[in-house]
Amino acid sequence: MSEIKYEVGDKIRMKKKHPCGSFEWEILRVGADFRLKCCGCGHQIMISRKIVEKNTKEIQKKA
Repeated sequence: MSEIKYEVGDKIRMKKKHPCGSFEWEILRVGADFRLKCCGCGHQIMISRKIVEKNTKEIQKKA
C-alpha cells in the first residue's frame, strides 16, 4: 500500500461535507494530527491523520 504524501498548502476533497456545504479543505499543518481550514467558511479544525486518510477522496497539490 503506497503512502499518500500530504503537504502544507494542498487542498483535499473529503467524502462528507462541512455543515457550510463545502467538501474542500486546505492543509495548514501535517503530522500525526492535521490542521485543516474549510475553504467555504474558513473554520479550522484539528483532526487525526487516520481520519483524514480514510475520508480523503481527492488531493489537489498546491501550485
